[in-house]
Amino acid sequence: MPGMVLFGRRWAIASDDLVFPGFFELFLRVLWWIGVLTLYVMHRKKLDCAGGVLLSSYLIVLMVLLAVVICTVSAIVCVSMKGTICNPGPRKSMSKLLYIRLALFLPEMVWASLGAAWVTEGVQCDRTVVNGIVATVVVSWIIIAATVVTIIIVFDPLGGKMAPYSSAGPSHPDSNDSSQLLNGLKTAATSVWETRIKFLCCCIGKDDHTRVAFSSTAELFSTYFSDTDLVPSDIAAGLALLHQQQDNVSNSQEPSEVISHSPGDSQEADLDAELENCHHYMQFAAAAYGWPLYIYRNPFTGLCKIGGDCCRSRTTEYDLVGGDQLNCHFSSILQTTRLQYRDFIHISFHDKVYELPFLVALDHRKEAVVVAVRGTMSLQDILTDLSAESESLHLEAEVQDCVAHKGIAQAARYIYRRLINDGILSQAFSVAPEYRLVVVGHSLGAGAAALLAIMLRSSYPQVRAYAFSPPRGLLSKSLYEYSKDFIVSLVLGKDVIPRLSVTNLEDLKKRILRVIAHSNKPKYKILLQGCWYELFGGNPDNFPTELDGGDQGDLTQPLLGEQSLLTHWSPAYSSSSDSPLDSPPKYPPLYPPGRIIHLEEEGNSGRFGCWAAARYRARWSHEAEFSKILIGPKMLTDHMPDILMRALDSMVADRAACLSCPGQGVSNTDVV
Repeated sequence: MPGMVLFGRRWAIASDDLVFPGFFELFLRVLWWIGVLTLYVMHRKKLDCAGGVLLSSYLIVLMVLLAVVICTVSAIVCVSMKGTICNPGPRKSMSKLLYIRLALFLPEMVWASLGAAWVTEGVQCDRTVVNGIVATVVVSWIIIAATVVTIIIVFDPLGGKMAPYSSAGPSHPDSNDSSQLLNGLKTAATSVWETRIKFLCCCIGKDDHTRVAFSSTAELFSTYFSDTDLVPSDIAAGLALLHQQQDNVSNSQEPSEVISHSPGDSQEADLDAELENCHHYMQFAAAAYGWPLYIYRNPFTGLCKIGGDCCRSRTTEYDLVGGDQLNCHFSSILQTTRLQYRDFIHISFHDKVYELPFLVALDHRKEAVVVAVRGTMSLQDILTDLSAESESLHLEAEVQDCVAHKGIAQAARYIYRRLINDGILSQAFSVAPEYRLVVVGHSLGAGAAALLAIMLRSSYPQVRAYAFSPPRGLLSKSLYEYSKDFIVSLVLGKDVIPRLSVTNLEDLKKRILRVIAHSNKPKYKILLQGCWYELFGGNPDNFPTELDGGDQGDLTQPLLGEQSLLTHWSPAYSSSSDSPLDSPPKYPPLYPPGRIIHLEEEGNSGRFGCWAAARYRARWSHEAEFSKILIGPKMLTDHMPDILMRALDSMVADRAACLSCPGQGVSNTDVV
């Protein structure tokens, strides 16, 4: 931090990023030097042969080159360990050392080429010596190739535009020159991101929806990443520090700060009923994922149970069920839901951008027509997720400011058209007219299910929706309030997706900038201690992040301030306020759907939850509790559908066991 400027352009690597790569190269180079020295000392008498003089010269010069490289890399490592992330002053000689290191690749390449030529000339020396020299030549070319790959990885396509600009510091937004430069930089960044996304998603089609999704995703990434001078390792260090800081704050909170009033009997009964509903309908949300999730949850028996149906040819009865690729999927759906074939009205695994797979079934136990929408499982789904700009909804409900996540709204609208225009719901209710409509989904499917329920409510006033781990950036404030009457969301632990929105990402970026600016440790120490903390835990007090008077005397200028981490002035950035950030116009603040049940883990079952069975408590929560992204080792695993199903199984079993002790059940449930 900031990104190094070499050859007149910025690179996606900082001067304090070379500690670990340097140590790795030193380890290889020293081993290599010892091997070459051993080969030469033990077999130099066998070089008295035709061509032996050339091979002897090759080994001697190679040892000298290796010694020079080892000294240079050692100096790079030592310099890279100095200073802090925002104090690059002690590392100002790094660029010169890197120029020297890169210059040494020229004689290495020349000497590796000569060694290859001399070995292939058919020298008449001892075979052991020749094989050893062949190995040194191969190692030379492997290291050279690895260096080229590393240069390609750290190459920043925008470096030529950002280097002179970032060196000048943040610009004032009222300057015409700055405005033109910012617009040019943003256009270039959007183009670069769109090229990257098209390359990564080259296997999917090129229809209109896909092209729109490419543009929306590229604009999102360029908006979020183009205004900071952060390299990837800075973000990793910032996340490590934030996790420790977050745990430190949590440990220091008084109980009165986090405990709210106790629930009444009606609220407790309502929570019990909704938890039982969530436990039941999560089976449908999981079934919508098809055979991949079923095999993952049943690695030893799953394939045996559905394998026969995978190979079975379709019979005429399958014409009653719409959709694609049903064989393995349909068998896994039957196993997960425990329903019969005749209970399914429609199953579709048609998957495109803004078009999600879904199923419609008759749930006789709950007397409901269930629509289950699949969550993210493909590149097309990821593009739907990342189309995060807002879109207005045209609803018959009397709700103002009907705005929602564009990609998910498009997906919900597609399913709505299929259900209504193709007569799928009409067919379902003709079979079971007394049943009510329930829409469920997990992750992306949860967001689509919530919006679908909102769209269907005018036609089906009794509709209910259960959104499992829904994205936060989904509904406008008015739609969020409107959805509380008929939508229930379920969130597990520190799951990042129910806290994920453009506004929250901007807040996370602000917090990363702040904690990095106040860090008093070298980056390599932060990363090492952060890895130890994530794996084995520890006392977060042992990881200070604030500069104190004693440390400031050891720092060498320049010391970058918090705002200096921005490549230009950002309207969404405020260094003096902890209030939520203002989002760009295309990304207004959005909220999760409905009332929220939060399952929180009690005690500590291990850093990754695999050492002991976890126990959970449930409570009604307010959306404000999910207004910040929490960092932790379970922020991703808590989102997995199998983990959520396991938590629900445990939660429902524990609460059923406590029916005879209502006092205990009440004490485990808080309402906000």
